[in-house]
Amino acid sequence: MKDRRTILGVDPGTQMVGWGVVELHGTIAHYRGMGTISLKGDRDPYGRLATIFKEISALILEYSPGEMAIEAPFYGKNVQSMLKLGRAQGIAIAAAMSVDIPVYEYAPRKIKQAITGRGGASKEQVALMVCSMLKIERGNHLLDATDALAAALCHSYTNNIISDCIDGRGGATQSKKRSSSWSDFIEKNPDRLK
Repeated sequence: MKDRRTILGVDPGTQMVGWGVVELHGTIAHYRGMGTISLKGDRDPYGRLATIFKEISALILEYSPGEMAIEAPFYGKNVQSMLKLGRAQGIAIAAAMSVDIPVYEYAPRKIKQAITGRGGASKEQVALMVCSMLKIERGNHLLDATDALAAALCHSYTNNIISDCIDGRGGATQSKKRSSSWSDFIEKNPDRLK
């Protein structure tokens, strides 16, 4: 089918890597699979990177995605953690690039905004919305896996694949046009003044 696309979403981590696959039939997203790659048993940091590469490569072979959406590392106060997370993300990207799959990176806030309408949403809120959108039975899904599905959905929305849900900036579409100035806002929304 010409308008069928498969997206692999990845939520990189140093202890756990989440993955999720959605297939788009036209503008409808269908759940294909999700899971996690546990790295907790391996103390060797390079062994963990090898595991990520092998497992992502195996997922690519199994699901044949045409593109990968990956969550960008979140900058925190701990620089060492950021570097380790960047390595995990980089090796997942390398697995996709080694077989010529294009990779798209999205900030965590952008993914949350695309899925819930709020950039500050919790992982639990994202999981609930993802399960609802993809008609997945709510269970004990690991949040890393639902975050990966969220990255895949964000990519489809951001690229106007599912244009009726999300605008091109990754935010939920709104029926009202944004105001260009404070006086314009007051004129259009007198009921919001107190």
